[in-house]
Amino acid sequence: MVTRTDVMNLLESAGFSRSNPYYIVKQGKINQMATAPDSQRLKLLREVAGTRVYDERREESKSILKETEGKREKIEDLLKYIEERLKTLEEEKEELKEYQKWDKMRRSLEYTIYDHDLKDTRKKLEELETRRETSSSVTEKLRESLQNATDQIKKLSKEHRDVKSKSQAFREEKEALSQEQSSLLKEKTRLELTIKDLRDEVEGDDSSRKRAERELDRLKETISQKLTQLEEIRPQYEAQKKREEECTRELSLKEQKRTELYAKQGRGSQFTSKAERDKWIQKELKSLQRAIKDKREQIDRLQEDLQKDVEKKSMLEQKIDELTKELENHRISIDNQNKNFYEMKKKKDTLQNERNELWRQENAMQQNLAMLKEELSKKDQALRSMTGKATLNGRDSVKKVLQTFRERGGTFEQIANNYYGMLIENFDCDKTIYTAVEVTSGNKLFYHIVENDRTGTKILQEMNRQQLPGEITFMPLNRLMYKDVQYPNTNDAIPMISKLTFDSRFERAMKYIFGKTLICRNLEVATQIARTSNLDCITLDGDQVSHKGALTGGYFDTRRSRLDLHKVHMQLMKEITDQERQLNQHRETLSSTESQINQVVSDMQKAETKNSKNKDVFDKLKADIRLMKEELTALERSRQPKERSLASLDSSLKSMESTEQSLRNELQQELLTQLSVADQQEVDRLNDDIRRLTQENKEAFSERMRLEAEKNKLENLLNNNLYRRKEELEAVSIIFFLNSYELNIIIIKIVKFYESNNCDFRWFI
Repeated sequence: MVTRTDVMNLLESAGFSRSNPYYIVKQGKINQMATAPDSQRLKLLREVAGTRVYDERREESKSILKETEGKREKIEDLLKYIEERLKTLEEEKEELKEYQKWDKMRRSLEYTIYDHDLKDTRKKLEELETRRETSSSVTEKLRESLQNATDQIKKLSKEHRDVKSKSQAFREEKEALSQEQSSLLKEKTRLELTIKDLRDEVEGDDSSRKRAERELDRLKETISQKLTQLEEIRPQYEAQKKREEECTRELSLKEQKRTELYAKQGRGSQFTSKAERDKWIQKELKSLQRAIKDKREQIDRLQEDLQKDVEKKSMLEQKIDELTKELENHRISIDNQNKNFYEMKKKKDTLQNERNELWRQENAMQQNLAMLKEELSKKDQALRSMTGKATLNGRDSVKKVLQTFRERGGTFEQIANNYYGMLIENFDCDKTIYTAVEVTSGNKLFYHIVENDRTGTKILQEMNRQQLPGEITFMPLNRLMYKDVQYPNTNDAIPMISKLTFDSRFERAMKYIFGKTLICRNLEVATQIARTSNLDCITLDGDQVSHKGALTGGYFDTRRSRLDLHKVHMQLMKEITDQERQLNQHRETLSSTESQINQVVSDMQKAETKNSKNKDVFDKLKADIRLMKEELTALERSRQPKERSLASLDSSLKSMESTEQSLRNELQQELLTQLSVADQQEVDRLNDDIRRLTQENKEAFSERMRLEAEKNKLENLLNNNLYRRKEELEAVSIIFFLNSYELNIIIIKIVKFYESNNCDFRWFI
């Protein structure tokens, strides 16, 4: 009989737990224990009763006892060691007492020495403090000098780049001018050689020209004398010729009448009867009438021809006058066109020189633009390295989105107009507070100001739609909240917002970023004001004191100022924009100049074509006038033979009419073998007249022959000798004149050539 507690303890010792009264028994385990033999049951009971545990613990106790014996031995050894150590320590204690005694004396001496050193050090420290305070102002001055030197270096670097680009442009222009100079020298040499040849020729022919001029003057005087003689002889010759012709006609008529009277006398023996004579006379009358009719027809034809020649001469003279006037008009037109052509050529040369100058300016502007773009790229890379690639990528992405909105127009354009740019672009300040402003704003300088949050949302949506890179932070003006701050009234601090220049539209954004910051004189003032005014304070060197007590600062490199870089970046952008605008205007001017050159060349071609046509018409008119003058000369030459022929026909007609009248008178008379008294008297009178006319005719003929010989001699002398020699001398004079004229023209061309090419005329001299 045992208690429940004992049983529970027994079971617990066997491994059962008090907190878990439920155990799972495997299937068949109870049946196995019920059918198990006694030895197994005994073993199980012994195991449950804890005898095995007792045996195990006894063995463990024995082993612990053995270990304890070993530890006891070790402790005894340790005690022996401790006793030995105590003895040693006693000895050391005595030594320590002796050491402490001497150590106290050593420390006294060291204190004395260190105190003396401390006083010296404090004295030196005070001197260093004084020197540091005095050197701070020197350092500030040196820093200002360094900044000025840095600015001067930047300015000189820019000037150096400008000078370098200008030098490159001048070098290229020099090469072009050198090429032009070489061509000009070749042209100058060629023209100088031409001038020398012409001058030698002119100088060589100068004496010949003077002799020719003297001979020409004498020849002109001789020609004038001969012409005077010829003009005096020609009327005498014409008068004698007319007298001879009249004498010849009268003599012919007289002889005809005498012959008729002798024929009348001979018809008495020729015919046997009056009837036979009358019959013959009738027959002769018929023949004479036909001949008279033919003569009259010939005379009429000749008179008609002469009348036609007169009319034709009048018409030709009128036509020659008209063609001469037209020829003169064409000559004036050709001269005017040549003048216009020369003016257009001068204009074309001027425009070509202007175009060359514009080309040079365009090259210089392109080089300057390339230099500005290169400088902009450097500044942009420096800004990216200081600001961050993501921020500037966001800036570029926003620009692309705004460009897209403006191209779409409508509401999108309004959205683009509601974007005001980055914070850094919308204010300006003095360069002395760049550091304070940059430290105060930090990366907020590159926040984007928009009118409202809707604008920022639309821009972000478009960026996401186009999958554009970059990080952007918007500052919607309708969402920015700020409180008006009461700034302390002190001379050692000023509000930063008062030193910024900005548009009133961005007042919210500016006060939100810079409204709670004061610029203080130094760090001590900043610390004091930040503690009392609950405002952030900052010095000009960038040392910042938060109103919460945090102090930040240190060295800030002003050469790596983002504000300065961005200002230079914006200035370069403006310069590039202005340069591109000027380049576009320059190209428009160049295009206008080229179009003017093309127009002038076209006008020159038209004028040349028109002038060529006018010259053809002029040559044709000249040829027509020459042909008409030749025809007029031919008419004049044919007039005199026709007049002589008409006079001869008229004389012959009168002779025939006289013969007819004589035959008619004889028709009614008797047939006689001898002349009547009247007829005999008429024959005697005719014989006297014939003798007189024959004598006059001989005299007129001899005088005419003499005058004709003199006239022919003078004409031959004039035409075959004097006129030809005069033409030769005039041709020689013209050649001399043309050589001199050509020399002068070439000299004028050289002068204009040098002037048009902007060359020094002393080269030619």
